[in-house]
Amino acid sequence: MSSVSTAALQANVLVLNRLYMAVQVISVRRALSMLYKGDAEVVHVQEEGYFESYTFDRWLERSLVRTGRWDPDDDVLRSVRFELEAPRIVRLLDFDRLPRQRVKFNRRNLFARDGNRCQYCGKKYAPHELSMDHVIPRSRGGPANWENIVTACLRCNVRKGGRTPRDAGMPLAKTPERPRTSPLLTTKLSSRKYQSWRVFLENSQWSIDLA
Repeated sequence: MSSVSTAALQANVLVLNRLYMAVQVISVRRALSMLYKGDAEVVHVQEEGYFESYTFDRWLERSLVRTGRWDPDDDVLRSVRFELEAPRIVRLLDFDRLPRQRVKFNRRNLFARDGNRCQYCGKKYAPHELSMDHVIPRSRGGPANWENIVTACLRCNVRKGGRTPRDAGMPLAKTPERPRTSPLLTTKLSSRKYQSWRVFLENSQWSIDLA
């Protein structure tokens, strides 16, 4: 596989259960493994909102027909012998479990909720330059949850220390709240290449996790 194909393997795929309910987001690499083993099928959404199902072999045939006519938003895996379009959605054939009902509280979702911005100075940073800060410090009984944890740059975190924002004279940019929908999925849906996911997410809470 070329370097382009390597990048394509890391693109995201929405996973549906057997009842067409979104349950998870995984990598193309993992999705292709499930497709090849027959545990899943590709769900391809047409422009009008209709969709078709494909086995791995039929998806490969479709890719062979489209070779050389790829759209700018397509992720394509290239080998010496053929080119394969990366699927955007797959459906598990023997999985009925329902999706998570609450957005998982973790570092990635927190930074996505706050847009990678320090909630004290308001500046945007790379993820490795950010930290998770307790609004009400742990030493004062502050819990580790959506309503009491915010994104902070390292400098502001050190400056605030074990004080409340009021005591430190560092007002928050906004009041921290539990998101109703997955912040990471909201970010993904802003990209054109993941617009097909909306067919299966517009009536859900988007609370599924990204693997």
